Amino acid sequence: MADIFAPLRAQIDSIPIRLPVGRIAEITGGTVRIRGLEKLARQSDRVRIGAMGGEVLQITAEDMVVLTDGTADGLSIGTPVELEGPAEIAPDDSWIGRIIDPYGQPLDGRSLFRGPVARALKADAPPAAQRRRLGERLSTGVAIFDTLLPLVRGQRIGLFAGSGVGKSSLLAKFARGVVADVVVIALIGERGRELREFTERVLGPAGMARSVVVAATSDRSALTRRRCAWTAMAVAEHFRDQGLHVLLLADSITRFAEAHREVALAAGESAALRGFPPSLSQAIMAFAERAGPGPELAGDITAVFSVLVAGSDMEEPVADILRGVLDGHVVMDRKIAERGRFPAIDLLRSVSRSLPEAATETENTLIAEARKHLGVWDRAEMMVQAGLYAKGSDATIDAALRVWPALDAFLAEDAPAEGVEGSFRRLATVLAP
Repeated sequence: MADIFAPLRAQIDSIPIRLPVGRIAEITGGTVRIRGLEKLARQSDRVRIGAMGGEVLQITAEDMVVLTDGTADGLSIGTPVELEGPAEIAPDDSWIGRIIDPYGQPLDGRSLFRGPVARALKADAPPAAQRRRLGERLSTGVAIFDTLLPLVRGQRIGLFAGSGVGKSSLLAKFARGVVADVVVIALIGERGRELREFTERVLGPAGMARSVVVAATSDRSALTRRRCAWTAMAVAEHFRDQGLHVLLLADSITRFAEAHREVALAAGESAALRGFPPSLSQAIMAFAERAGPGPELAGDITAVFSVLVAGSDMEEPVADILRGVLDGHVVMDRKIAERGRFPAIDLLRSVSRSLPEAATETENTLIAEARKHLGVWDRAEMMVQAGLYAKGSDATIDAALRVWPALDAFLAEDAPAEGVEGSFRRLATVLAP
């Protein structure tokens, strides 16, 4: 029988009996120098200054530097500072269907209990030698991902897109359609007005019923926006360690990187990679490695990380770092969106590294044929539209011209009720001579 008082006991146990207290000695911009805690504090510990939080950035023998969650307005020399300890989160199964902030506080107006066990925000990935291989192919509810860009259990893919090309709508389709036990969604630096729209209209009741949404809007501090990604990952790991399959959707890693840059520069790092600090690569790779297949007896975290790419620049630092550590990348193109085809995926620039193992020999043949036709059309499109191509001059171009309208329409379709098998039957019909 379930212990109905366990959440309440966990909440009571989390209340500290006493907290070490220091005093503000200097205020400089968004950082404050504190004395009296330098012998007790550790790097990245949390502090409390009245109603405002902060994080330890530097520690010397005489004092320590803290970056606050908000502005320094109202602070003064001598203001007391409480040392809270390491940054942790205590997820609970009752968080499913809820909207929370990166500190585990509810954003939907209802009470929320912490779980019995606190987890470190910046945990290590499972030991590499103990992790399982990628699992079975997943039904996604989107025809292109059920066929040409398969998503398998434990896979990590990047969704590279500019603003306004349908990225959020595609993520919502994944949240509703991908086969998973739990969905964890990190909305990092999103516009405040979009949170309710995303959860109520885009995600909908069916999507929220199995989801935990962790949100930090764009007006929150860099510490809070960066913590949003780590909190979402810790929540996903909570369910993974119960043997469940978790779908993690992070939107977006670019805003996580921008928040990390603000914190790193405040800590004294230099700007190196187009304005980003040297620690960015490690921060992104360590975060991404925590997702993926779990060890034996644990579940898996299938992850979709979105990246905002200005002008489709796939060589900018965040996109370049993330693309190198993931199991596939999906590129969304503004030109495709402008002609009204959604999801606006450029298949020729996208790849799923689960292939060819994720498909049968027959299915791989269909995938190769579809890509061939799209490649031929891409090279011949300008010539055809200019009226410089005469039908019958090239058999491969003629074949591409014949299947192009139906194939382009297929890339925008939702998957049929039969799932993956039905999607491949539909693709075979499109490609039939």
